[in-house]
Amino acid sequence: MTTERLETFSDGVFAIAITLLILEVRPSGGGSLAHQLLAAWPSYVAYLISFVTIGIMWVNHHAIFSLIESTTHGLLVANLLFLMCIAFLPFPTRVLAEHLQHAGTDQTTAAVFYNAFFLVTAIFYNLTWQTAAWKHRLITPSGHAAADQVSRRFWAGSPSYLIATLVGFKSVPAAIALDGALAVFYLLPRRAASS
Repeated sequence: MTTERLETFSDGVFAIAITLLILEVRPSGGGSLAHQLLAAWPSYVAYLISFVTIGIMWVNHHAIFSLIESTTHGLLVANLLFLMCIAFLPFPTRVLAEHLQHAGTDQTTAAVFYNAFFLVTAIFYNLTWQTAAWKHRLITPSGHAAADQVSRRFWAGSPSYLIATLVGFKSVPAAIALDGALAVFYLLPRRAASS
């Protein structure tokens, strides 16, 4: 089976998840509207990181499926597990936004939960990719070099999010900064692999 239906369904999940993120951004606290808008900064931070991360995952999902020529049951299931994480992202984003402004154990828990979610998502993303790329099983014949490059690039994701999760226990700002750094890393253009 070709990947067309899988990609169409995936695009729909990405679009819904990225749209739902904005529903959690609203003025907060009391006082004037200007004060409420300023007090909502944690929602802006959480929204920005989550939006960029989903956007990057969508771009990379499109890129990897340009290298995959067919699907299997295993690939469909792995992709479905990955999409389950994408659809869940608005919840940890809201949890982070609600607790980012208040220091203490709840803030730490929110940051660790947020980063642990990204870790699980990265694991399922790699599972999806490796289901197709292992020994070039489902990769187009002309895409082997590019697939090898993608595999090398993707291996950094899960350990990096694990580090960010562990850092979250000690420093919430450092964990959030790592999330931003990872977003920038995956946002950077890739060199084309030579065939």
